[in-house]
Amino acid sequence: MAKRRKQTPQRSHVYQAGDVKPGFSRKQPPAPAKQSGPPWTWIILGAVGLVAVLVVAAYGLGFFKPGSSTPSRAPVGDLQPPVATPLASPPAEPAGDGTTATISTDLGDITFELFNESAPVASENFVNLADAGFYDGVVFHRLVPNFMIQGGDPDGTGGGGPGYTIPDEPVVGDYTRGTVAMARTSAPDSQGSQFFIVVKDSPFLAGGGYTIFGRVTSGMDVVDQLVALPTENDEPNGVGGTAIDPPVMNSVTVQGP
Repeated sequence: MAKRRKQTPQRSHVYQAGDVKPGFSRKQPPAPAKQSGPPWTWIILGAVGLVAVLVVAAYGLGFFKPGSSTPSRAPVGDLQPPVATPLASPPAEPAGDGTTATISTDLGDITFELFNESAPVASENFVNLADAGFYDGVVFHRLVPNFMIQGGDPDGTGGGGPGYTIPDEPVVGDYTRGTVAMARTSAPDSQGSQFFIVVKDSPFLAGGGYTIFGRVTSGMDVVDQLVALPTENDEPNGVGGTAIDPPVMNSVTVQGP
């Protein structure tokens, strides 16, 4: 009598929907007859291509927008100089009507009162620029320990401005810790958008024509953190202090009295 041939189960790896692990299967039934039609590979490739086309179309229509890890400056239109004029008879002490401004940074907020009654030109200029979104995304490009932090240049180099300059005003007040004043060159009427916040009393600035237009009321601890950030080009006389990774003014807002 002829011997029966011994059947050995075949091992195969299968991947089922929702299962990423290989497994074993029992003996498979005979494969059905091949049906006419396009191969599954081409069907899958066609589906992938259709999805890609739809994604590109959706992106073009604005459904998807790329993100950014750094703040971007808000668009601003044509900026005009303030209409205020320098006071012929300024008050003896810095004065304002209670208007304040808040600078928001990653390390916290800095709020200062505006001296719009003793420095109307610089104050109106700052308010106009803040309301236009000019300062949003601008950096503090210069950080000098025991002196001040300076920002407001849209180029971040120390040489930029709003495209105009404002007239000089009589300086009212002293350059004590927390004072907010306009930065300028040695040329007359050269102030624009750059300003600085004094970190330590700096009486040597007197006579330099840096219009004092505010004083910090809260957030000097934030200023102290900012001025301690890494810098380069430092010199003993305070020249330099270029921020290596300049801190950003995420937003600058003005609050009425």
